[in-house]
Amino acid sequence: MTALNARSRIMTGGISRMPNRAMLRAVGFTDEDFDKPIVAVASAGSEVSPCNVHLDDLAAVAKTGIKGAGGVPLKFNTFVVTDGEAMGHEGMKCSLVSREVIADAIELVVRGHQMDAILGLGGCDKTIPGTVMAMARLDLPSVFVYGGSIAPGIHKGKPVDIVSAFEAVGKFSTGEITEEERHGIECTACPGPGACGGMYTANTMAAAMEAIGISLPGNACIPAVNSEKHGELLRAGEAVMSLLRRGITPRQIMTRKAFENAIRVSLAVGGSTNVVLHLLALAVEAGVGLDVFEFNPFYDTTPTLCDMKPAGRYAMTDLYKVGGVQKVMRVLLDAGLLHGDCLTVTGRTVAENLEGVSADLSGQDVIRPLEKPVSPKGPISILKGNLAEEGAVLKTVGIGEFLHRGPARVFESEEEALKAILDKAIHKGDTVVIRNEGPRGGPGMREMLAPTSALAGAGLLKEVALVTDGRFSGGSRGMLVGHVSPEARDGGMIALVKDGDMVTVDAHRKTINVDLSPAEIARRRAAWQPRGIAYSTGALAKYARLVSSASKGAVTG
Repeated sequence: MTALNARSRIMTGGISRMPNRAMLRAVGFTDEDFDKPIVAVASAGSEVSPCNVHLDDLAAVAKTGIKGAGGVPLKFNTFVVTDGEAMGHEGMKCSLVSREVIADAIELVVRGHQMDAILGLGGCDKTIPGTVMAMARLDLPSVFVYGGSIAPGIHKGKPVDIVSAFEAVGKFSTGEITEEERHGIECTACPGPGACGGMYTANTMAAAMEAIGISLPGNACIPAVNSEKHGELLRAGEAVMSLLRRGITPRQIMTRKAFENAIRVSLAVGGSTNVVLHLLALAVEAGVGLDVFEFNPFYDTTPTLCDMKPAGRYAMTDLYKVGGVQKVMRVLLDAGLLHGDCLTVTGRTVAENLEGVSADLSGQDVIRPLEKPVSPKGPISILKGNLAEEGAVLKTVGIGEFLHRGPARVFESEEEALKAILDKAIHKGDTVVIRNEGPRGGPGMREMLAPTSALAGAGLLKEVALVTDGRFSGGSRGMLVGHVSPEARDGGMIALVKDGDMVTVDAHRKTINVDLSPAEIARRRAAWQPRGIAYSTGALAKYARLVSSASKGAVTG
């Protein structure tokens, strides 16, 4: 039988490792500890954002659980670039890049110190996939814990959140609200620790990780400030030790069928478009073949069951009160829409985990029954056409399927588009095209929450389509098409579009096209030159050289 500390013993065992042990004694190791497995506790704790400010406290509880189960925890910090604060300026270029660096950081620390298992804690959008990507890459026994959602803010007796603040910008610019109202929303939108409260990217990814089986049942919905968190972190510490003893690793859990469960649940809860990008990236790390167009069969067969923000009425705390993601999974399992035989970090299957979960939906309307869903289809589909030959991600939350045909208004950056919207230069029927914001061209594939929120605030939510090779926040809503691939920097058709070109987005047919003849396309392409990368050194320059297409997850490995 292989010793539980077989890996870490390479670093700590034998006379030649005396210097290594000497250093570990300085951080608290005793003679007995060198016979125990070392568990990495990778915390994205940071004072930078409310999403992550409490994670180190949670990590301390997890360490107690690991110690009690016979392991030696060693905590280290990754980091966070928080979208809500980076949004709308140069800093957002760093957000998606941070996902790759988080995965690399965990790999280097764990591999560099030959640790035996991993317990990871994440809160903000990229800390979740970044942490789990490293788990899949290393394939050591692992458990992921989500830090939980923020409580809703209350302004004048009504719930508000970070998207309320973004949309207030547009409302204030059009004179719909006063300065007093704007300031009041700003001061109440984020009342404490936790990730953004609607079914935005952090909560979507937490739900996906619970569905894929790498988190404990119930993890996604327990709020950041909740007494249940303490017990959950103790159980997570015990669970990672149990996985180590049983030899269960992430790639045994994150199978093709587990990814299908994650896609299904993400759509059913009304999730963010970013789940497409992150699941594609995670599939690369897990060695699972997943093509972007394979999301469409799930879109067609998965009703949106949860009435969640940004388009709906409820926050993650409301979903928690009525049974959480486990309740949604039970409904889907009973309908034959989930693979119940997938292994999870409990050591049991999805179906076994759900045995004690009731499918009764009476007395609440956060989760709708299958026969009366929020929408008969999911919130995300993949488009294809001459404007996106490798695919583009359509967000239908709050809009449903639509047909939009309108003249292009082309902008070379998010800032240019936002200024035009706030200056009232965008009109009903327009198609706003924002390019050179892709993974390579940005670089960094910024989210367009500022312009989408400004459109919503200006009353153009259902009147103007926005098409970009960048991304959207989970808080964005409207007629939105992102992840256009190939991106402009790589010579995709979006690079050739001019003001006035007619663009058609057909959600029913899952197509996106620009009305140009082959001859005109050839003429424009012959005259086209790629735009230069704005950075010649540093992390963004390195990312631009290495990153793949958004249609392949925008990975750098």
